[in-house]
Amino acid sequence: MYHDSVTVPQMQRARGRAAAGFALRGGRVRLTELHQSGSAKAMLPRVHAATPEVVFLNTAGGLTGGDRMAYALEVGAGARVTATTQAAERAYAASGGVAELDVAIAAGPGAEVAWLPQETILFDRSALARRTSATLAGDARLVMAETLVLGRAAMGETVATLSLADRREVTRDGAPVLLEPLAIDSAALARRGGAAVLGGARAMATVALVAPGAEDALGRVRAALTDPAVEAAASGWDGKCVVRMLAPDGFPLRRLVARVIETLTPGPLPRVWQM
Repeated sequence: MYHDSVTVPQMQRARGRAAAGFALRGGRVRLTELHQSGSAKAMLPRVHAATPEVVFLNTAGGLTGGDRMAYALEVGAGARVTATTQAAERAYAASGGVAELDVAIAAGPGAEVAWLPQETILFDRSALARRTSATLAGDARLVMAETLVLGRAAMGETVATLSLADRREVTRDGAPVLLEPLAIDSAALARRGGAAVLGGARAMATVALVAPGAEDALGRVRAALTDPAVEAAASGWDGKCVVRMLAPDGFPLRRLVARVIETLTPGPLPRVWQM
């Protein structure tokens, strides 16, 4: 007797975790921890500045349903570190499941951390759950940026089906100081022309400074928001300065995000941003 059988292919999923730790010792910021596993890498490019850079990389080339990626950065008291990603992250169409990306940042008293990943490009039918958490101690200072782009305009791509859950949270000495949950699904995209949704934009960004006296940066940040191709607004309160931007395409948005970052950080942009 013969039996018909159907073999369901098992799709390979990407897994990875990369972590880096830094401490101020002898007047210099030194690497104290480096972990890399799976598809996640952490690179330390040579820089001609006192502030070291760590560049996180997903060697799988993007994320799709079922992938799991995690990045971690710990910066000790008084140290200053800039972290970024090597290239734009891509969330591809998911045949099943949700891609997960977890970013954890910890900064000790007096530390200065800049988390400046390059943009995330969301493709049609992608599914992504991302959580970025930063725990600050004492008077630690954090600049963080996040940019989302719906498809590649130059390729004529349109994103109509999407599942995105993106949460950013910052605490200081255990108390929440900035919480930003964002969810975009297919129903929201169907209303993207509405002013309460995206207003027709296909690229969006948030840049935030969380530090004692951060609201004092509001004036110079607003002075930098001069690009007519980008709709932008900034607010400052209770040790925070937050800038939100919308644009019809990723290029003008990236240009303005870079200008805002340069306004809020004492050093240059990460080298990978300038290539």
